[in-house]
Amino acid sequence: MKKKDTYKRAGVDIDRANRLVKKVRKLVNTTRVRGSLDTIGGFGGFFDPLKPGIKDPLLVASTDGVGTKLKVAINAGRHNTVGIDLVAMCVNDCLCSGARPLFFLDYFAAGKLDEKVWCDVIRGIVKGCREAGCALLGGETAEMPGMYGKGEYDLAGFTVGMVERKKVIDGKRIKPGDLVLGIESSGLHSNGYSLVRKLFTGDELRKKAALFLRPTRIYVKPVMEVIREAAVKGISNITGGGFYDNIPRILPENRRVLIRKGSWKTPAVFRMIMDRADIDEKELFRTFNMGIGMALVLSRKDAEKAGHILREKHSLKSWIIGEVVSGKRGMELIEGNHIL
Repeated sequence: MKKKDTYKRAGVDIDRANRLVKKVRKLVNTTRVRGSLDTIGGFGGFFDPLKPGIKDPLLVASTDGVGTKLKVAINAGRHNTVGIDLVAMCVNDCLCSGARPLFFLDYFAAGKLDEKVWCDVIRGIVKGCREAGCALLGGETAEMPGMYGKGEYDLAGFTVGMVERKKVIDGKRIKPGDLVLGIESSGLHSNGYSLVRKLFTGDELRKKAALFLRPTRIYVKPVMEVIREAAVKGISNITGGGFYDNIPRILPENRRVLIRKGSWKTPAVFRMIMDRADIDEKELFRTFNMGIGMALVLSRKDAEKAGHILREKHSLKSWIIGEVVSGKRGMELIEGNHIL
């Protein structure tokens, strides 16, 4: 007798997906913050915008993914850190306006749902949300046979933050003489992996998975403390596009940033890439963060204060890596490791 066609026989197991959501409910609830409500499993996530207590608030939204770093994770069979990357890529962008992220939503899609992989990814997302101080309100898990190859999956994330209107950081007050404070990255973060995967074999990436899958650093808590204590004029998240594309995004007209090579220590992973890549210097600094995950623009006095806060309270290294001058809006790499 011919078996009836069902969604499950077509490759989509709704009951299993529902069981997984129930399984992680308690874990997800550990991310709750003031304003978030327990709505996991519903059609939408709820957040009370009055609870954070911000006067005249503006909402700031950001969405992103992890890119082909997922290929490295899949190849290595290590999925417990890419969820952190997903959160970091969104909340760090939100932070550039001075906004504190309030909540996060995720999207996980695979041809066939692997319970262990999914749980590892969600645990990473939860860890990232807790580190960023935002609530995981919910998300979507999509099983799509034929859309992805065996073992493959994709991730996307979305966050909403809030900032008081008069405290928005938009770069408009940046002026000549201000300094650029670079905060250390944790490594590659989540950019440049299409090139990395051409430079290193799959076996090499597996053997050094701990290095290549090191999660993107989440800067929310340390930078929010700097914002409270110092007058931050601009914040640039050094992600896709590196220095050349990201720093000019925060500059007003007729302001130019000079970044001094050698003013910070480049991590070993970038030196490994430089040894293998037939690539010019500008392309390197446009593809990778080169050891600087986030750049703040401040006055000289506030730059020193910010560096002290990052070092003493958050054990984060930072360096004065550049300065603002008059000129055509943009960024320029110059020789010398000393900022005047």
